[in-house]
Amino acid sequence: MKVLVTGAGGFIGKNLITELNRREGVEVLPFEVDTPMEKLEEYCRECDFVYNLAGVNRPEHVEEFMEGNFGFATTLVETLKKHGNTCPIMNSSSIQAALENPYGKSKKAGEDMMFSYGQETGAPVYIYRFPNVFGKWCRPNYNSAVATFCYNIAHDLPIQVNDRSTVMHLVYIDDVVEELLQALDRHPHINADGYCYVPTEHEITLGEIVNLLYSFKESRKNLMIPDMTENSIEKKLYSTYLSYLPKDQFSYPLIMHEDERGSFTEILKSVDRGQVSINISKPGITKGNHWHHTKNEKFVVVSGKGLIRFRKHGSDEIVEYHVSGDKLEVVDIPTGYTHTIINEGDTDLVTLMWCNECFNPGRPDTIYEEVE
Repeated sequence: MKVLVTGAGGFIGKNLITELNRREGVEVLPFEVDTPMEKLEEYCRECDFVYNLAGVNRPEHVEEFMEGNFGFATTLVETLKKHGNTCPIMNSSSIQAALENPYGKSKKAGEDMMFSYGQETGAPVYIYRFPNVFGKWCRPNYNSAVATFCYNIAHDLPIQVNDRSTVMHLVYIDDVVEELLQALDRHPHINADGYCYVPTEHEITLGEIVNLLYSFKESRKNLMIPDMTENSIEKKLYSTYLSYLPKDQFSYPLIMHEDERGSFTEILKSVDRGQVSINISKPGITKGNHWHHTKNEKFVVVSGKGLIRFRKHGSDEIVEYHVSGDKLEVVDIPTGYTHTIINEGDTDLVTLMWCNECFNPGRPDTIYEEVE
């Protein structure tokens, strides 16, 4: 299957082509602004599907809106007609097509022409009125507030927010690509007005976006990770923000709480999923001798040899688990059991620890009691 993608070098185009190239039996025919027009002739003759993502949104002169949007779309369909190619065509439009501005008018003209083309030739036409699209590889300081905010905040640059209460309608690039692949398979989402749409759309204010992005930056200090539930706007914005990190700032330091016994280092925290830490014990060292009411933990020894000992509060029976980095396994630390972890080896004992709640010094839920 040969798939023509115009605007191949753009934000949506790059993300879409990445996924098309992963599809078996699909050959991508990329067309960009500097591609010779002879190639358009060749591609329109051979293609089995067209994604028209080409367009102009920030020209030097206002008349270029109509030339770049309506004009190119017209050239595209005329070339398809010339070769008698009635393959399906997807056309990228904008919610601004409903507005009376030069950009919106050019997009609306392109839509009307595409609908007429479909009626005339019988070619399936899928027109998408995209709201603001965000995600990795979007050009900052161009036409995306999210991309600009992500880039500037990640690079310690100022941002300008004219009205924090402005409501944004956003679609995430992965959701867009998934929907465009649905169109390729002839299963696009179509509304009552005949326009196609991305089913997962997010509504959020500019102020909320900015607050989240600054919280992502602060998370390197407080270790808090955002909401990672499926289709969460926070999850998608966080992934987007990370893609704009300066290349020399992918890593960041952690605070190691060290003493003669070893060290304890928190790695990440979350509001509803607790925290993850690394505990290092020197040879012969015992740590623990406490139990919890509600707090529970999971231990995974990743290096060294150790012994985890338990005793249920009020009981004399001691339960022991020998653990080693040679055999990775999870040991649950149940509530109501006082416990210790002992380094039995001659090297550092390194333990990955998960706790179901972040440490609260005002309510530590840690009761000292020796195992024996």
